[in-house]
Amino acid sequence: MPVLIAACAFAMTLVGGFVAQRIGDRRHLVLGLAAGLMLGVVGFDLLPEALETQPRVVFGVPAALLMFVAGFLALHIIERSVAIHRAHEGEYAPHAHGHGHAHDPVKGIGITAAVALVGHSVMDGFAIGAAFQAGSTVGIVVAIAVVSHDFADGFNTYTITRMYGNGQRRAQLLLGADAIAPVAGAAVTLAFTIPSGALGLYLGFFAGFLLYLATSDILPEAHSPHPSSSTLLCTVAGAGIMWLVIGLAD
Repeated sequence: MPVLIAACAFAMTLVGGFVAQRIGDRRHLVLGLAAGLMLGVVGFDLLPEALETQPRVVFGVPAALLMFVAGFLALHIIERSVAIHRAHEGEYAPHAHGHGHAHDPVKGIGITAAVALVGHSVMDGFAIGAAFQAGSTVGIVVAIAVVSHDFADGFNTYTITRMYGNGQRRAQLLLGADAIAPVAGAAVTLAFTIPSGALGLYLGFFAGFLLYLATSDILPEAHSPHPSSSTLLCTVAGAGIMWLVIGLAD
């Protein structure tokens, strides 16, 4: 089941890349919805499950919440270290749209960013497999979040590679690698069972990881071109959908 669902993530990543080439002016609505889904998963499912699975307290704070903060900070540090945060895009944007004039170091930033997204897609697949080890309900809910998030990943992999002056073929190759990555990550979890306490810590870490993606990457990207009420409504709807899904699953 985890590998089959990861195959859905594979397909959704490719759809995200295809939409990046076609969608034009409506991507903010899709990204707003994806961010709402991720926020709902973090608050309504991952954190409660992490606290239940790992009840240990470390110096007055639940260990799962310490891992939650660690997951948030880990991705923040990684993004800053490889310079893929959106705040840096403006420094290179003037070079990105030139034909034949983009410098190789600038192209390298796009490739580095795309490779980082591929690596984190491997972790997405691992998250699906790990969540199914915690139970089918957690697995399905995490799968919904990951699959919707992989749409944004595919979208961003193609977009950011092209944004920094790389050709369409290279962008498509990196999109293909990003699509295969979650299947590989899910397959890894079939080889072993994660202990219950460690699983709770992992779910907390992954919750922080998702929250960072939703609040620091996807939401700003959704609102920057179109700070509209429709984008906000999509985000609220995404969180509401996850509340409904989790309530029905329980």
